Amino acid sequence: MRKRLYDIIEPSDGGNKISSVYDVIMMFCIIISVIPLAFKETNEVFKWFDYVTVGVFILDYFFRFITADFKINKSLFSFFIYPFTPFAIIDLISILPVLTILNKGFKLFRLFRLLRTLKVLRALKFLRYSKSFNIIASVFKKQKRILSAVVTTAIVYVLISALVIYNVEPESFSTFFDAIYWATISLTTVGYGDIYPVTTIGRVVTMVSSIFGIAIIALPSGVITAGYLEEMGKKE
Repeated sequence: MRKRLYDIIEPSDGGNKISSVYDVIMMFCIIISVIPLAFKETNEVFKWFDYVTVGVFILDYFFRFITADFKINKSLFSFFIYPFTPFAIIDLISILPVLTILNKGFKLFRLFRLLRTLKVLRALKFLRYSKSFNIIASVFKKQKRILSAVVTTAIVYVLISALVIYNVEPESFSTFFDAIYWATISLTTVGYGDIYPVTTIGRVVTMVSSIFGIAIIALPSGVITAGYLEEMGKKE
């Protein structure tokens, strides 16, 4: 019985019609649960959207918890490991805002109003049903050594650039965090223009930082694109 339930709640590959219907229902619930976030005002319809979808999310979380051993394959330890897996955390965060209902009776529970901001994270539940995301996740897993090296290089580069510009032009950067912010913006070549150097040597540092930033940003883009195409080729 639990194995049958597990086959239904796991994202379908097209061979299980009941599982496909379940995926459609879950995606529909995710969509209607985030619709109220596009409006500043609330109404009874939006409240019912919230109650119904949270109820569905609670059932989904319960079903996934009682079938965790099929997913993780670690016997009884699976039930202890599952709540700390990424998707389980996302599911739990999607459910937590329902606790705001309790704040009507107890002043202490008004703190739960902060959980309303977590509702926007319900959109992350879409990732479980996204085949493209699964492919990208597989690419990240296979290329994690290369991507880790690139991320480390980028962090070191940002810190060095920030140290250089902070000491070269202290008048324009009041704190070291401002320098880190500028280095990050230069690395990504976004250039908001809210913080910028005004001296000649500061501008030279900016040009060098931007040139190297293009190279660092291009590396992970190429790795991810190549890995994605490879995974797509395997799927086909």
